Amino acid sequence: MNSIWTFEDVNLFNLLCPHKFKAYKACHDFDVYKKTDYIYFEDDAANKVYLIEKGKVKIGYYNEDGSEVVKSILSKGDLFGEKAILGEEIRDEFAQSLDNNTSICPVGVDTMHELIRDNKTFGLRIYKFIGFKFKRLERRLQLLLFKDTKTRLIEFLDELCVDYGYDCKKTGDHVINHPYTQKDIASLIGTSRPTINILLNELKEENYLYFNRKEIRILKKSA
Repeated sequence: MNSIWTFEDVNLFNLLCPHKFKAYKACHDFDVYKKTDYIYFEDDAANKVYLIEKGKVKIGYYNEDGSEVVKSILSKGDLFGEKAILGEEIRDEFAQSLDNNTSICPVGVDTMHELIRDNKTFGLRIYKFIGFKFKRLERRLQLLLFKDTKTRLIEFLDELCVDYGYDCKKTGDHVINHPYTQKDIASLIGTSRPTINILLNELKEENYLYFNRKEIRILKKSA
C-alpha cells in the first residue's frame, strides 16, 4: 500500500484538543450534532477549526448543477476546517454530521494560533498534518488526471485498507469496515455510481475482492 495515505496513525483529537491544555480547558465546550446537521456551510465565515471527539463528518461541496461532491468522510480523531489557520476567511465547502451523536471540539482560529505560537511541538504537528492533507489531494488529482477508473478504484481501496482495514487472522484477507456508500466512492474518484457497481462486480468475478454494503474484503491472493 502506498505510504502517501499514512499519517503515522495519529489521533489528532488526543494531540490537539484544547482540553489537553490547562489554560483552555475550563472555558472550552463540545458541540453535539445529530445526523444530517451541518457544522458549517459553504460561504460561512472560516473562524474555527474542528476536531472530532466521536462520530463521523462528511466534507463536500455542491456543483453548479446542485449535485453533491464528497471530498472526504472523517471520524474520531480527525481535524477539519484547518484552512482557516492558513488565512481562509470564507468556507468553500460544507461539513455535515453523519451520526446522531457526533461530538465536535471547536477551536477558534485565534486560540489555535496561540497554541501554535506557545507550543512548538503542537505547531509542527499541525503544519505536518496540513502538508499531509495537501499531499493526499495532490495524489488524488494525479489519479483523476492520469489513471483509468479501475486503477483509481483499486488505489482508493488501498487507501481504505490503511484507514479502516485490518488483516483477518483466519483467512489472511484485508477486511475494510468503511463509512462510504458507493455514491461517496464514485464522487471521491471522479466517476458514477453505476460504474463503481460494475467495477466492484468485475473485481469480485476476478476473485480480487468480496463486498457487501458495510464491508470490503481484499482476498488473500490479491492482498
